[in-house]
Amino acid sequence: MSASQKTFIATGTSSGLGFEVVKQLLEGEQAYNFILGARNTEKAEAAFEDLKYDTTKHTVTVLPLDLQSLRSVQVFTQQALATLGRNKLDYLFLAAGTIDNGEGPGPHGSQWCTGYVVNHLSQHYLLHLLRETLVGSQSRIVFVSSGSVRNVRNSDPKTLDADLKANSPAGAYSIYSASKFAGLLGAHHWRRNLPQCTIVAVSPGLVPGTGLASNMGLTMDMPDAKTVPEGAQNLLRAFTIQDFPVDPEQIFLTSWGEWWPKDVIGLSLDKQLQDKWCPSLEEIEKSEGLSA
Repeated sequence: MSASQKTFIATGTSSGLGFEVVKQLLEGEQAYNFILGARNTEKAEAAFEDLKYDTTKHTVTVLPLDLQSLRSVQVFTQQALATLGRNKLDYLFLAAGTIDNGEGPGPHGSQWCTGYVVNHLSQHYLLHLLRETLVGSQSRIVFVSSGSVRNVRNSDPKTLDADLKANSPAGAYSIYSASKFAGLLGAHHWRRNLPQCTIVAVSPGLVPGTGLASNMGLTMDMPDAKTVPEGAQNLLRAFTIQDFPVDPEQIFLTSWGEWWPKDVIGLSLDKQLQDKWCPSLEEIEKSEGLSA
C-alpha cells in the first residue's frame, strides 16, 4: 500500500449511494485503499472492475459480509483487519441499509427484526470489533443517516421496543425510521465513547434512484429530490468537512451542508436512551448467541 493512500473500511457500497461514493472517490486525485463488505462479492467485484479505475493508484478489496449475521460481521472484521495490516484506518463508512417489515422471526434466531439487525445492531457490533483500530488511527466515522429519524412512531422512543422486535406488526417505513433513529443514537453513543475519533451522521437527502428508495415509493418529481450522484456528493461532504459546531452534540450534517439544530434531533440526545440501544460487546454476543 502506498503511504499516500487513504484507507476505508465500509459497509453498503455494493450498490446505490454507497457504490456511487466509492465510484466518485476512484475518479478523484487522492489515492484510496478500499476494504469493502458485500453479500455478493462476485457481483460487487465485477461492478468495481467495470469502473476501469486506476489500479496503480487505488486498491479495492471486497470481502464477504452479510449484515443479517453477526457471525459474518466477526469474520469480516478479522479479514478486514488482516487486509489493513499496520496501516492507519482513515475512514469507517457505515452506509448499509435495508427496508423491510417486521414479519417473521429475526435473522439467525435474533430477537430483533431484520431492519434493526442490518441498519443498526450489526454495524454497531462492527464498531465494537474495530474499536482498538479506530482509536489508534483517530479515524473519522461516517454514519449514513436519514431525515426519517424524525418519524419515530408517535414521536415516542418507547415504541422502538415493540416495533424493532422480531415478528413485529410494524410496517416497513416504521421499522426503517425506528432503526435509523437507533443508528443516530449509536452515532451519539460513539461520539461520547470514542473521543479520539471524529463522528459525523449525514443525510444524502431525498434520492429516489436507489433500490431502497424505490421500495418506499419515492419519485424524482418530489420536491427536493436528488439524483444518486448528487446524494453521494452530500455524503462525501461528511468526509472532509472541518467547520464543526461548538456544541459536540450537534453531529447531524444535512443534505444542504448544514448542521441540524439540536431541537430537530432532540429525541436522540437522551444519553440513557443512547446507551440502551447501544449494548456492549459482551451484551450483544450473549443475547445473539455468539458467546463461547
